[in-house]
Amino acid sequence: MTAHALSHVTGAAAPALLDITIGEALVRAADRWGARDALVSVAQGVRWSFAELLARADSLAAGLLGLGLAPGDRIGIWSPNCAEWTLTQFAAARAGLILVTINPAYQLSEAEFTINLVGLKALVAAERFKTSAYLEMIEALAPELVESEPGRLVAARLPTLRAAIRIGGSPRPGWLAFDDIAAIRPGARAELDRLAATLDPGDPINIQFTSGTTGLPKGATLSHRNILNNGYFVGRGMALAPDDRICIPVPLYHCFGMVMGNLASITHGAAMVYPAAAFDPGAVLAAVEAERCTALYGVPTMFIAVLAHPEFARFDLTSLRTGCMAGAVCPEPLMRDVIARLHMRDVTIGYGMTETSPVSFQTGLGDSLDRRVDSIGRVLPHLECKVIDGEGATLPAGQPGELCTRGYSVMLGYWNDRERTADAIDADGWMHSGDLATIDAEGYGRIVGRIKDVVIRGGENIYPREIEDFLLSHPAIEDVAVVGVPDARMGEELCAWIRLRLGASGDEAAVRAFCKGRIAHYKIPRHIHFVDAFPTTVTGKIQKFMIREAMVAELGLETSPPAFGESQEIR
Repeated sequence: MTAHALSHVTGAAAPALLDITIGEALVRAADRWGARDALVSVAQGVRWSFAELLARADSLAAGLLGLGLAPGDRIGIWSPNCAEWTLTQFAAARAGLILVTINPAYQLSEAEFTINLVGLKALVAAERFKTSAYLEMIEALAPELVESEPGRLVAARLPTLRAAIRIGGSPRPGWLAFDDIAAIRPGARAELDRLAATLDPGDPINIQFTSGTTGLPKGATLSHRNILNNGYFVGRGMALAPDDRICIPVPLYHCFGMVMGNLASITHGAAMVYPAAAFDPGAVLAAVEAERCTALYGVPTMFIAVLAHPEFARFDLTSLRTGCMAGAVCPEPLMRDVIARLHMRDVTIGYGMTETSPVSFQTGLGDSLDRRVDSIGRVLPHLECKVIDGEGATLPAGQPGELCTRGYSVMLGYWNDRERTADAIDADGWMHSGDLATIDAEGYGRIVGRIKDVVIRGGENIYPREIEDFLLSHPAIEDVAVVGVPDARMGEELCAWIRLRLGASGDEAAVRAFCKGRIAHYKIPRHIHFVDAFPTTVTGKIQKFMIREAMVAELGLETSPPAFGESQEIR
């Protein structure tokens, strides 16, 4: 093993990158593994082979083109995990449409911003999930919809949106039914094969939203080459093969689900298995047993919940072999349980960020238990990573600094935002993560902290500035500071210190009621503290570290540095 004097590592040059589009990869998968299971959605009773997945994706793609969409147009998907989500992903790829993944937890203001930033031309939405009524929210943003001809929407607040497509549910004025789209233009395959010749692996194909420190989400724009290869190499890191079956309880709107899950599947011939619309530990156990899954994905809190299920012992989980855990540190006792009780002897740890498609480091199948709990593994093929100081110089091995990544996986940029793209990707092509890391002499990375002010709650990245800006829209709030405080279950929880306007009144319940339905549930602060003043520097800047220390003391919490930085969410 080569010893590294500097914190600069380069991944293997073989095997070669896949120089094809996602649509071409699906065609190849259908040709090679046509009759094998490609997608199983347990809760829906859906089971499609690779050949059927391609046929259905092509029919949907042709229908979308028949609606007037063209390569390069943006189509959004706003739904929990389901077969229609993945069908939309691959149909968009076959038609050259850019898939915009929308967090199912988003509420009105977030959905409106997202739709308008990227200029969605079509939106595929579930009827509802939990407390979110997606169709009603779109109708609230576009009241013109109920009076419009389906596919010909003209709305003042959503000026680019033309087609609103509902998954399931009863007929609704202005909405197209998802199941009817394929009939709009039959005879798809020949047309799509001709279109495929005009598409390029470097074309943008996906926009993933990641929150920004300015309070406004950024649309990380990713190409076929970016995400197809990342899914391929992550799958290769787990030695996936056609006999494997991946249990995917992580959200598809995250790269974790749609790239590390779905794209690893079509590049290795493994089946995608969705236990339920959202994470449910009982559904995961049942799916693993019934479908004989060999791989399981999740953040540590998911694995903890699965292992703690009261009926855990009655499930036969001996089919499991591997999987991937990301989103937060994996404590050693949890890793031992995952290996021993879940039989995942080849479980891997992944590190990445949306902007790098997402994974740049992964532990290997031969890595020791210590390496899997104390490191993020080594750099993946065809990528370079380095750790730099504040002046941009590469640091000696083992010294902490900012982690940067360069190579095929670096995003094309933030959609319609050159300034923030230039802030993130330097002139030499290095993506600056904002994470504090070390790379040791053997090339293993470790995240030791974070530069950016980000809170990681159960694998979700939350930027305090976004929450602060929202809370400041409350008429009674004069100033607010939001920080993360340690939490035994979620890793971190949000804490808001609030100063009310003179003469105003308020309490915790009122603040939470103001948030509910307007921002995603995981962004609502768990701890709310009313104060008369904030600790500040002589220049008036709020000293957030003092707020965090005060809350840790008041709540009797234990502190520990985060093991994974801003990039760990793998959104």
